[in-house]
Amino acid sequence: MDPIVKLDNLGKRFRNLEALRGISLSIPAGITYGLIGPNGSGKTTLMRILAGISRPSTGSARVLGAAMPDRRVKAMIGYMTQAEALYQDLTLEENIRFFAGLYGLGGGELTRRVGEVVELVDLGDRRSSLVEELSSGMRRRTSLACALVHQPRLLLLDEPTVGVDPELRLQFWDYFHQLAAAGVSILVSTHHLDEAGRCDRLCLLRGGEVLVEGAPAELTGEAGSETLEDAFLFFARRRK
Repeated sequence: MDPIVKLDNLGKRFRNLEALRGISLSIPAGITYGLIGPNGSGKTTLMRILAGISRPSTGSARVLGAAMPDRRVKAMIGYMTQAEALYQDLTLEENIRFFAGLYGLGGGELTRRVGEVVELVDLGDRRSSLVEELSSGMRRRTSLACALVHQPRLLLLDEPTVGVDPELRLQFWDYFHQLAAAGVSILVSTHHLDEAGRCDRLCLLRGGEVLVEGAPAELTGEAGSETLEDAFLFFARRRK
């Protein structure tokens, strides 16, 4: 099976800042792939390139076999940003319908998909509420529904559980596993290593470079560690 994401010597520079350098990765389709790393390590920059929002400075990023940015492929990607991208003066349902319209959904298909994603994130009783009236956790669930409404093949989640309570974090990961089981490929960034352990494969970024990549069990095994925390400390010290 061809990889859903293929990065070849990818680099990104912002004036004097080299945000990404020499990133080469092949991410299989149909898995949950985690990006781990401290602030400034390049996670968001990488996701923006994969979403077709930003262009590489060097190298290439291919999604579904096409070099990004590609308009056709962008329509097959769902992107939940770290910063909230909802309209506060619209209702929950109006926000979802707006994003669905951007992807060309209409008529009965739009109504069906809005109902499905509202049910998925368990917000049926708040669909007529203004976003400004929702709790932060409900707004994060609304953002997820907006990213899913067009049934993307690749879902990009930039720290989707930031600022939410532990119970909701578990609910989110239940959603992600349901989606992966249904064939959606998921690329997710997180600072929570308990979440990282739920991914099929992980990539640790540091200073815009890949520090280590592999399945959680492979990484702890190679480091001779019982936890991912100890494994990542091992790889960080080895790189110095």
